[in-house]
Amino acid sequence: MAAGLFGPIKPIDASRAEAGHGLRPTLSWPHLVALGVGAIVGTGIYTLTGVGAERAGPAVILAFAIAGAVCACAALAYAELATLIPTSGSAYTYTYSVLGETLAWIVGWSLILEYSLACSGVAVGWSGYLVGLIESAGVHLPQWMLAGPHGGGVINLPAVLVSVGIAGLLLAGTRESATVNILLVVIKLAALAVFVVVVMPYFNPANLDPFMPYGFGSTLQGGEKRGVMAAAAIVFFAFYGFDAVATSAEETRNPKRDLTIGIIGSMALSTTIYILVAVAAVGAVAYTTLGGSPEPLALALRTLGHPVVSWVVASAAIVALPSVILVMMYGQSRIFFVMARDGLLPRRLSNVSSRGTPVFVTMITCLFVSVIAAFFDVGEIAALANAGTLLAFIAVGVCLMVLRRRAPDLPRVFRCPAPYLVGSLAVLGCIYLLISLPSSTLIRFVIWNAIGLVVYFLYSRTRSMVRMDRPVVGI
Repeated sequence: MAAGLFGPIKPIDASRAEAGHGLRPTLSWPHLVALGVGAIVGTGIYTLTGVGAERAGPAVILAFAIAGAVCACAALAYAELATLIPTSGSAYTYTYSVLGETLAWIVGWSLILEYSLACSGVAVGWSGYLVGLIESAGVHLPQWMLAGPHGGGVINLPAVLVSVGIAGLLLAGTRESATVNILLVVIKLAALAVFVVVVMPYFNPANLDPFMPYGFGSTLQGGEKRGVMAAAAIVFFAFYGFDAVATSAEETRNPKRDLTIGIIGSMALSTTIYILVAVAAVGAVAYTTLGGSPEPLALALRTLGHPVVSWVVASAAIVALPSVILVMMYGQSRIFFVMARDGLLPRRLSNVSSRGTPVFVTMITCLFVSVIAAFFDVGEIAALANAGTLLAFIAVGVCLMVLRRRAPDLPRVFRCPAPYLVGSLAVLGCIYLLISLPSSTLIRFVIWNAIGLVVYFLYSRTRSMVRMDRPVVGI
């Protein structure tokens, strides 16, 4: 057992086979690109465009570009590590194999927060579009069942129902879920293309003046953090999703080729789409109109006098946004699964069904996601989810650089260009975005990880398969 400063290190070449605890390889690169686009293009552009405009004004365009640039650096690091260590677990597994078990636990615990809250945030965003569509048709349902306490209701029932439905689809099998996801992604991209084509002719440069009404840095204004970086720290939620592709490594038929295509391809395609949609939205409609709207794209179309197209885009969002929930819930269940297989969580969570899916852990994930979606606001959810993601991205950037120095001769199918520059930019960019988050979010994140460390030292540390020199599943 190799030991590091932060606990034992899980061998990169650990044995893959362990009866009853292996995932079935059924995915190819089209599935992975669709998984990445399915996760990335979703609530961020459909819902957080309004949240970002409220914090940065027209400079939400710049906020998207900055968040995308940071994510691009992280994506390059992920691509190298995912092809070098093609095992489920994403940043948790890389940290375990490079830095040590204690840091891996913190990253894994943060990823649990990321994926769970991402699912919940998308479910709440989906609910906002559904409610807007229903009310635009003249049907008014009781407020108590349409929003949590933050919105003057009791429970966000639509968000709960969509979470449960997606969990049921995941239980049907990984390949089946991924195939459905491809269809949902096509619908989603078609709707965004329609939005850009219809709205772009209304582009008015006057709507971009002043471009940065709240400045560039993240500063407290009116009791809330505003500025380009404050918006970037929130809309960052819109970009991650490619890391969910990395969690599928063990279920990929040809991981050394397909993971690179899946991660880099989905990131490039999604970034292009985001910039086009953001420019069209804030260029055609005043940011004060879009700010804070739960359905900014549909609102923009209605404001411009296109109620039918607005209905089409909102309907497409209702049909397609669940693809994000599907991918994030998939990623969350795989993180749970691998941590359980390593002994850091109860081992029974790593049992799989005859279809090769972790049934029990998927059901637990569904329960966790549904409870959060039922009672919390999408802005609060996105901010806290971002904290978990940023920590994971920092760890991946560090792992890239450490492994290049420690084991430069390891065969790498994909080699990140200028690894020390890219890794440093990913780490520094993520740290800056992390400290740009609201103070209340950072406090909650520290509390979450403090609870995690208590769990680790009281339970997980003594049951670690690596510490006991027991066979672990990896590659």
